[in-house]
Amino acid sequence: MDHPVPHHSDEPPYPAASLPSAGDGAWQRLAAYSYLSAPERFEYVAVMRVFCSTLLADLAVPDVVARLARDAAWNGQPSAEVVTARLEQLVKWGNLLRSSHTVKATSIAEYQRSRARYQLSKLGEQVQRDAEEVLANADAAREVSSELLALVDRGLQEIATAVSRPGGADAQEALEKVSTLFVQFAEFADSVRDFYAYLGQVLARYDLDGAEYQGFKELLLDYVEAITEEVSFRSPRIAATLGRLWPDLEGLLKLIGAHATGLGSLGEGLPEIRVQRSRGRELADWEALRDWFVDTNGRGSQVDQLRDATLRALQSLLANAKRMLRSAAGEMSRRRDLLRLAAWFDAADPEEAHDLAVAAFGLYSARHLGLAPDPDGTVPAYVSWWSGPTVEVPVALRERGSRAPRGRAAAVEDHSEQKARLLSAAREQATARREAADELRSVADRFSQVRLSAPAMALLLELLTAALGNSMLQWAEEPAPHGFGLQDAHAVEAELDLRLTLRRVPGRTTVLRSVDGDLAVDDVEIGITAAEGTGPGSAVQEVSA
Repeated sequence: MDHPVPHHSDEPPYPAASLPSAGDGAWQRLAAYSYLSAPERFEYVAVMRVFCSTLLADLAVPDVVARLARDAAWNGQPSAEVVTARLEQLVKWGNLLRSSHTVKATSIAEYQRSRARYQLSKLGEQVQRDAEEVLANADAAREVSSELLALVDRGLQEIATAVSRPGGADAQEALEKVSTLFVQFAEFADSVRDFYAYLGQVLARYDLDGAEYQGFKELLLDYVEAITEEVSFRSPRIAATLGRLWPDLEGLLKLIGAHATGLGSLGEGLPEIRVQRSRGRELADWEALRDWFVDTNGRGSQVDQLRDATLRALQSLLANAKRMLRSAAGEMSRRRDLLRLAAWFDAADPEEAHDLAVAAFGLYSARHLGLAPDPDGTVPAYVSWWSGPTVEVPVALRERGSRAPRGRAAAVEDHSEQKARLLSAAREQATARREAADELRSVADRFSQVRLSAPAMALLLELLTAALGNSMLQWAEEPAPHGFGLQDAHAVEAELDLRLTLRRVPGRTTVLRSVDGDLAVDDVEIGITAAEGTGPGSAVQEVSA
């Protein structure tokens, strides 16, 4: 039996002039999907699986009940009354048909149990098959069958060669090649659409962590690139072969139709029966194939759309990379937390929602008309504005709704004394940092023998933190089992002419002593030198005061 194959061109699967109208029965077929969204959808799916498990199933209610008793998907022990109600509803929706088979019974009781028999409709079988595929593979990443594109290219060339031979192509050979060609092309086009739909679903996320980002980066740069290269290589050849074959295509289809009529004769003898031919037997199928590879009527080919989709995927990957860099700088995304909070709000009743808002955002109801309360009279958060102490509202705000004072503007305050204090404090801080740098340079080769001052220890820890950060950034690009991306990591304070070097030495413990306490660093050797020694290939981050 020929099954319908999804249409892959931008046009509908039938001409626009034959689109079903609102009064046409074609739209009523959509009722066959109703059982998938009904409250008892698990029971309906279990019933449909019973009928789809056997070809030409003709079952009575007792047969369905017996099979459902062995199905774990059915909720509880099935009863004949419930199963009968589900079967009758599926008949109304068009998924099942009443069987016209004659019932042979040896008793009245057996006749009453078996008189209502049901069988699967074509529409119901197609809907259930599509539903099973969605349930099984909706979240899976489908591989693109790019090897089929080479087979499509080879098949088209063989058909074109056969048509151009003296005497034309053999009808049976042409039929086999055309059927094989369109099966291969349909599988390839389906896999491309499924893969890019999955890719768009993943790249739309803004909560990818480092491991997920690394995996999808390799997926785009390697797998997608291989797909687009294969399509770009094969498409011009396929388009050229189609152009060479097109003038003889109508004759080829007539030759195949005369050789293998199939169900076509049934459709000619009974006009009320619509026959769906296998792919490749109609000119519309070849037009859809040509539209995939060739730009016709200015609509753009599917190959062009594939390139555009790849570019958009790379742009989405770049956006995720920028977000992760901002996260590393402290601008962490709270998307997951906000989604969890939104789920709590969605499941909460009104009272709980108010409590959640207060706990999450600290936004209490207004108590003092926006005026600051008396700092000496702190009011607890649980006190209502109705019973809490009042605040004196200025006359200008009560009468005119404005806080702006009237009268002459006040003189500009003199901040020169405050500026002088700030400059003095900055000079003292800079002097302390220079002295700390001099102290670190003087004891660079004997850290374990001296006790540093508090400013020197603070400056050393500042450089140590920057060097470790540089090491972790390098490790993120080039992971290493010992944790350092490079053998050496550096940090430089250019203004103080100071450079700190971290070198991994397994088994070495460096102890930094200061008046505030001691710090032990394992498997690391710390060196202090002048900043002029910074090499062009070193991992360096300047540390500002």
